[in-house]
Amino acid sequence: MKNLTINLISTIILISFFLSGCNNTKKQEETGFEPNPVTLEKQKVETLKIGEKAPDFTLPGVSGEMVSLSDFEQAEVLVVAFTCNHCPTAQAYEDRLIEFTKDYKDKGVAVIAISPNSPLALLPQECSYSDMGDTYAEMKVRAKEKGYNFPYLYDGDNHEVSIKYGPVTTPHLFVFDKNRALKYKGRFDGNEKPGTGNAEDLRKAVDQTLAGKEVTNPVTKTFGCSVKWSWKNEWTKQVNKEWKEKPVSLETIDEQKLGEIMENNSENLRLINIWATWCTPCVLELPDIIQLQRIYGNRDFELVTVSSDKIKNKDKSLELLKKHHASNKNYIFNNDDKYKLIEGVDPEWQGSIPYTILIEPGGEIVYRHQGTVDLYELKKAIVEHPMVGRYY
Repeated sequence: MKNLTINLISTIILISFFLSGCNNTKKQEETGFEPNPVTLEKQKVETLKIGEKAPDFTLPGVSGEMVSLSDFEQAEVLVVAFTCNHCPTAQAYEDRLIEFTKDYKDKGVAVIAISPNSPLALLPQECSYSDMGDTYAEMKVRAKEKGYNFPYLYDGDNHEVSIKYGPVTTPHLFVFDKNRALKYKGRFDGNEKPGTGNAEDLRKAVDQTLAGKEVTNPVTKTFGCSVKWSWKNEWTKQVNKEWKEKPVSLETIDEQKLGEIMENNSENLRLINIWATWCTPCVLELPDIIQLQRIYGNRDFELVTVSSDKIKNKDKSLELLKKHHASNKNYIFNNDDKYKLIEGVDPEWQGSIPYTILIEPGGEIVYRHQGTVDLYELKKAIVEHPMVGRYY
């Protein structure tokens, strides 16, 4: 009887263990987040007024957690910063936000960053100062890379929270007191260029709020990129249409012309991609390579593609380029001796394609990669080159 009782208890414990495990798994699945941006009807957005209470929210953070306003109820002051990945002004201030958070974390101040932008309303051309767009996945990468010491939250699906706060630019700051009444809204400081400011306006507003005083200058103007509301898509549609209608051409080049391309006597940072229609990795990465011209083409940058197909297959190469709207400079080598192509491009190239190189004016190669590129690494190499850069 004793053994039966022990076995019964053991069975109950075992069942409880498995039931607990299933419940935990179910809870993890329920709190998981998959972004699903949608286009909304145009709405009127008004910026929160001084004295008004912080609207409640629950949003997904880049660490996979759901973050709510109530999570910060112990904070004496709450700073809500609307910011994003792609905007040069937002990037110019992100180090200052990190430093501010570090300096004020033991003073009862909590900091939250929210990206209000819809990925659907962001054009490639608007990302010309960044290596990332504003998707949830890219937010995760940016936060990890920069070591954000504050929650970074995504509101790009339907702007449910951002509409209530009403940011007009990225970045746009909102400072709330212990009762979550708005005490300050506006800028970090008046010096965008990194190293020229220390978030003086924000620090002064927070210091005065911590001291129980009225903020001397509670509203300041902001400067930055406009919020990418999902209903602002007419311009996006028009620009995409115009891009697709641009002419696409494919010229033949000989060894001399190839040498001139490699010398890069232009004033642009030149990206060269060697590819072929018979090369599956080349064909798969070609749309992303072509997209780089859209992203950075309004900066000191240009894309050149060189097809290594046999000259008799020129029409086939052109057909693929047209399919992907490659309105950049495109060439096909007119000599079927591929070793002359290899030596004419780069003596360090072993001949495998795709082959991608980034060349400064004057011919200095600053990036080379044989095989399919890591697109993020390539974009980073472009945007962090002094000829391009992340800031104005």
